[in-house]
Amino acid sequence: MRLRCILLWSVWCSVLGSAKAQEVMTGPLGEQFEVRVVAQKLSDPWEVTYGPDNFLWLTEAKGYRISRLDPATGTRKVLLNLSKERQFPRYDKIPDSVDGGKPWPQGGLMGLALHPQLLTGQPYVYLTYIYRFAGARQPGNGSAPHHGGNFFTARLVRYTYDDASQTLTRPTVLCDTIPASNDHNAGRLLIAPVAGRNYLFYAVGDLGAGQFSNGGRPNHAQNPNSYEGKVLRFNLEPDADANATDQWIPNDNPFMAKQQNAVWSFGHRNAQGLAYAVVGGAGRLYSSEHGAFSDDEINLVERGKNYGHPLVLGFADGNYNGLAAAASEHADLPGPWHTTYPTIKSEQANAATLGASYREPLATLYPLSNQFLTTVLTRIRNQDPDGPTWRSEAPSSLAVYTASAIPGWQNSLLIPTLKQGKLVRLKLTADGTGIAGDTLMYFKAPVRYRDLAVSPDGTRLYLATDSATVTSGPSEDAPKGTACKGCILEFRYMNGGSTAAPSPAKKPSPEQALAQATAFIQKLKPQDRRAKRAGLPSAQQPIFDLLLQPTLTAPEKARARQNATALLEGLRQQ
Repeated sequence: MRLRCILLWSVWCSVLGSAKAQEVMTGPLGEQFEVRVVAQKLSDPWEVTYGPDNFLWLTEAKGYRISRLDPATGTRKVLLNLSKERQFPRYDKIPDSVDGGKPWPQGGLMGLALHPQLLTGQPYVYLTYIYRFAGARQPGNGSAPHHGGNFFTARLVRYTYDDASQTLTRPTVLCDTIPASNDHNAGRLLIAPVAGRNYLFYAVGDLGAGQFSNGGRPNHAQNPNSYEGKVLRFNLEPDADANATDQWIPNDNPFMAKQQNAVWSFGHRNAQGLAYAVVGGAGRLYSSEHGAFSDDEINLVERGKNYGHPLVLGFADGNYNGLAAAASEHADLPGPWHTTYPTIKSEQANAATLGASYREPLATLYPLSNQFLTTVLTRIRNQDPDGPTWRSEAPSSLAVYTASAIPGWQNSLLIPTLKQGKLVRLKLTADGTGIAGDTLMYFKAPVRYRDLAVSPDGTRLYLATDSATVTSGPSEDAPKGTACKGCILEFRYMNGGSTAAPSPAKKPSPEQALAQATAFIQKLKPQDRRAKRAGLPSAQQPIFDLLLQPTLTAPEKARARQNATALLEGLRQQ
């Protein structure tokens, strides 16, 4: 898939300078959008949902506030502050010398879902937030020994919305034992139908079990009796089960042999995006998921199916053969890559062993070569002073655009990203079970897009941006010069666009590849040159060195031209 992106960077200087500023941005197929800052300086807005009341409903991950925002005026009303429910302090605001370096959980107050009949007799709002840290009263950083991880717990709650007082009241706990961490909590909520009845879906990540400070924590994504690395399904109303906690778990969930079990699908890494739509006459549930180093995934989520993590990463194409979903320098941890993630001998063999329940992703962003990934993991394990970089997007949410307002957009997946600060659009096939076209990029900016909401008529897109600049892993680095932290941005469609498919990308000739690689390398700063060179396979590094020279002899130029295509691809993978 070819990457396309058009950005007028100067737009952001004026748009972000004033909450009332309005500028125009142009998309890759000529779509024009008016950009406006609706709200700013929020405490890490995590969820933005367009409600049936024509207001935006927001959660703030660190502020633990739920609000209604008038998109026309920017007026915001706080409905509930859950800070008192959090049984640990704001570690992100406390010096490590005081709290021992205790971590803030990834997220905090996360997903929100509105009952479809919110204004017509079912005034319910579903929320999930992290409320407990097992290490809060322990000395030091509160982590389990031997890189054993940080053990938090999340709670799923239903509140009643009181329109008269503009408050959320009468909390009812659906589940308060959901495992959480300082990494890979996922946390997205979605209400969607199954066989004509609505249910609440909840994505839970694998808690980063196998990487960083959780490098020695066992990974349970493949265990259907654990809630880690899963998509869960709950009732919107309690059923008639005798046990109160069982009443919120549908009795026809797929893994009920041993006990009541909310697991709907398993083998997920960190699905921060969930979206539902009727495409081609059938209802489809989609997820967007963070990849390990490459292969951010788009999945079609089905009952009882296995999405492979951590045994198959992305497609079962072998690019992770001999590798793992993480690596560390801690030789006391298992395997050649020093992680509790299993070493993948063969993705193809693992997929075959998983059998009929295994499902491949619809798409990945982007599969990197085994040679390149081996270089990345080796540098991490060896603590290379020039830290490795790799190309990925870090998808933070997902929506299905079903309106007809923007030409060519109907039945497209819209994916906000953290690492590159852009909105990715993927056109679905007519039946919704595949990707039909190019990977198109919109609204690229020095921000971390966290979530997305679309107005019912499809003319307005609302994107939330992070306040913080880092989380962990592949999504760690924020765009340089991060702007408009904690904002809600409106992109109003004006005109333009095309229903025609974009022209396929032309592969550069050896001469063009040489010119592009030379220009790229010579523009790098010295410290970036070291990192980029170290990230290349060893056979490409001498060619990299050649292109740093001001002039080349005829034999040198011929050698460089012969290897330029592979070198350019190696650079683009970083």
